[in-house]
Amino acid sequence: MANLIAEYFKGSLQEFKKVVWLSKKQTTQHTLLVIGVSLGVALFLGAIDYLLNLGIEKLLYR
Repeated sequence: MANLIAEYFKGSLQEFKKVVWLSKKQTTQHTLLVIGVSLGVALFLGAIDYLLNLGIEKLLYR
């Protein structure tokens, strides 16, 4: 059992060494991109929600 665990960690370490890490600049750019897209989607969905709410209010409370 201990041998299986040791082999697992050896294999994991070998795979871990193959990982290509992003540079600090790329990480920052991707983070800002994710934040920007998230804010854009939030604004879009907020606007759709607001407009649908206005439409429903006009239909219900003429």
